[in-house]
Amino acid sequence: MNFHPPNLLSSLLESAVSTRSPLLGRAVHAQIIRSHETPLPSFLCNHLINMYSKLDLLNSAQHVLSLTHLRTVVTWTSLIAGCVNNGRFVAALLHFVNMRRDCVQPNDFTFPCVFKASSSLQMPITGKQAHALALKGGQIYDVFVGCSAFDMYSKTGLRVDARNMFDEMPQRNLATWNAYISNAVQDGRSLDAVGAFKEFLCVHGEPNSITFCAFLNACADRLGLHLGRQLHAFIIRSGYREDVSVANGLIDFYGKCGDIVSSEMVFSRIGRSRRNVVTWCSMLAALVQNHEEERACLVFLQARKEAEPTDFMISSVLSACAELGGLELGRSVHALAVKACVDENIFVGSALVDLYGKCGSIENAEQVFSEMPQRNIVTWNAMIGGYAHQGDVDMALGLFEEMTLGSCGIAPSYVTLVSVLSACSRAGAVESGMHIFESMKEIYRIEPGAEHYACVVDLLARSGLVDRAYEFIQNMPIHPTISIWGALLGACRMHGKTKLGKVAAEKLFELDPEDSGNHVVLSNMLASAGRWEEATIVRKEMKDIGIKKNVGYSWIAVKNRVHVFQAKDSSHEKNSEIQAMLAKLREEMKKAGYFPDTNLSLFDLEDEEKASEVWYHSEKIALAFGLIALPHGVPIRITKNLRICGDCHSAIKFISRIVGREIIVRDNNRFHRFKDGWCSCKDYW
Repeated sequence: MNFHPPNLLSSLLESAVSTRSPLLGRAVHAQIIRSHETPLPSFLCNHLINMYSKLDLLNSAQHVLSLTHLRTVVTWTSLIAGCVNNGRFVAALLHFVNMRRDCVQPNDFTFPCVFKASSSLQMPITGKQAHALALKGGQIYDVFVGCSAFDMYSKTGLRVDARNMFDEMPQRNLATWNAYISNAVQDGRSLDAVGAFKEFLCVHGEPNSITFCAFLNACADRLGLHLGRQLHAFIIRSGYREDVSVANGLIDFYGKCGDIVSSEMVFSRIGRSRRNVVTWCSMLAALVQNHEEERACLVFLQARKEAEPTDFMISSVLSACAELGGLELGRSVHALAVKACVDENIFVGSALVDLYGKCGSIENAEQVFSEMPQRNIVTWNAMIGGYAHQGDVDMALGLFEEMTLGSCGIAPSYVTLVSVLSACSRAGAVESGMHIFESMKEIYRIEPGAEHYACVVDLLARSGLVDRAYEFIQNMPIHPTISIWGALLGACRMHGKTKLGKVAAEKLFELDPEDSGNHVVLSNMLASAGRWEEATIVRKEMKDIGIKKNVGYSWIAVKNRVHVFQAKDSSHEKNSEIQAMLAKLREEMKKAGYFPDTNLSLFDLEDEEKASEVWYHSEKIALAFGLIALPHGVPIRITKNLRICGDCHSAIKFISRIVGREIIVRDNNRFHRFKDGWCSCKDYW
C-alpha cells in the first residue's frame, strides 16, 4: 500500500478547491481510500467534505459525511459553508438542523453561515432563533458573529433589531461599520449612512475601499455632489486614489449626480492596465444616464478592444442605441450579445425589446420578447412601450391584460400605466384610456403622476374633447406641468380652438419662456384661423426677446454614415440627384392626385409654411436621398427632431405606394410607418 503524508493529501484537496477541479479532488479521494484503512481519519473526512461542498458536489459531500465516524463542528461547518457559498441556502439550514440533532454545538464559524442563509431566504424568524443560540452559547459577542447577525436583521427589514444589535455589540470592526453603511444605503436611509461614516471617523476608524464606495452610493442617492466631492478629496488624502474599485465608485457617483466631466476625468486617470470591466460599465452607464448616447457608443467600441463584453455593458450600449434610433449599430450589438452568450440574460433581452420598439422594428421586438426565457416588469414595459410608439392600442392593451390578468400575474408599475395611457391617446381610445386612468388608485394602488395626467389631457383633447380636457386640468390635484399644457395647446391647434389655445400658450410661456416651439404653435394656430396680425405679433415678440426658432432637421443613416438635412438643403454632395428624384416624385404624385397642403405645417421653420417651399421640407429631402442611396426592398428609416408636418405625412403616404417601399419616420412624438399608401398612425397623431 502506497503511503502519502496526510498533510500532502490535505494540501492537494485544498488545491482542488482553489482550482475548481472536481477531477483532481476525486483522484485525491481515491488515493486516500487506497492509502488508509476505514474508517478514514476525521481530519481527512473534514477536508473531503469541505472540498466536495465548495465544488457544489453535495451528494458526494453528504456521502462522505455519512461514512464519517466522528462528526465534529468542523465537519458540519464545512458542509454548511459550502452550501452557502454555492447559494444552496435551504440545504445549509437543513444541515444546521441535522447538526443540532447530532448534539454538535455550532461555533463562531457556523453562525455567520446560518445568518447569511437566513437573510438570503428572507427568513428572519430562523435568523432570530440562530441569534438566540449564539447568545446562549456566548458566540454572539464575537465580532464576526455579531456583524453577521446585524447584517441578517438589516437585509430582512428588521431595522429596530438591527439597530439594537449594532448598539449592543461590545466591539465593532471595519466589516461591521461597512455592513451598517451599506445596508443603510440599500434601505434608502442615505442620511443614516452618512452619519455612520462620520461616527466611524470619530472613533478613529480607518475606512477601506468598501467604506468609500458605500459612502459614494449614499451621496449619489441624495444627489449630494458637494459632499461627494469632499469625500473625493479625503480619498486622495487617504491614499486610495489609485484603488480601481474606488475610482469606479467615483465614476458612478459623478455620473448619477450629472457631473459627467468629473466622471470622465476620473476615468482618464485610471491607467489602461488597471481598468477592469466594472470601469468600462461605470463609464458607459454614466454617459447613458446623462444623455450622451453617441459618446457612450464610442466608449463601447473602445471597451471592446480592452475587455470582454458583459451583460451590463451590452444592455447599457443597447439603451444608448435605442435613444439614438441607431438600429444598425443595435443589430451589431445584438449579434455580439449572441456571440457572448448573454442574449438570454433578462436585462439584455429587455434592452433589445426596448431598442427594436424605439427604432420602429416592432416585429424584431416581438421576436425577442417571445424568445426570452424569463421576463420582468421592465421587459413588459418595453414591449408595451413599443406598441405605444406605433400607436397600436389593441396590441398594447392586449399585452397589458396578459401581463396583469394572465398566468404571469405581474402588477403594473408607474411606467407601465404611462405606456398604456400613451397608446390610448395616440389611437384616440378615450373609453379604454379613461377606464384605466380611473382604475389606477383603486385597482393598481398607483397614485397618478404628471405623466399620467398629461396622457389623459392628450387623450381627451386630441379626440376633440378640448373643453373637457381643460376642465380636467382645472380639477387636477397637482399643478399642471409643461407637458400637460403642451398637450392641450397641440390639440387646440389641431381642432382650431384658438381662444383656449391662447390660454394654454400663456401658461407655457410662464413655465418655459425660452421654448420657441410654443410660440411657433400659437403663431401657426392664429394664422390658420386667419388672424394674421396676431400671428405676426407673436413672431415679433419672439424676435424682441431673443427667442430663436428650433431648426428642423431630418437625418438618415446609410452605410454607417449619418446624412443630415435641413429644409431647402442643397449642400449635400448628391444634391443634383436628390433634386432630380424630388422632381420625378412630384410629377408622379401629381398624376396620382396629390396636392400640397400648407395649413398643416406645425412646428417647423417659418419658411416651410409657404406653398412654394413646402415641397422642400427636410424629411422629403432625406427621403429622396434614401431612395437614391438604399437598394430596393430595404426599408427607409428617417428621424426628425421636430414633429412631422401634415403635408409631409400626406406626401410620404403617396410616395410609399408609388415606389413600393416601406418608409419609417420617427419624429419627436412617435413613429409613422408608411406602406402601400397607408400609415400606422391611421392619420391620427
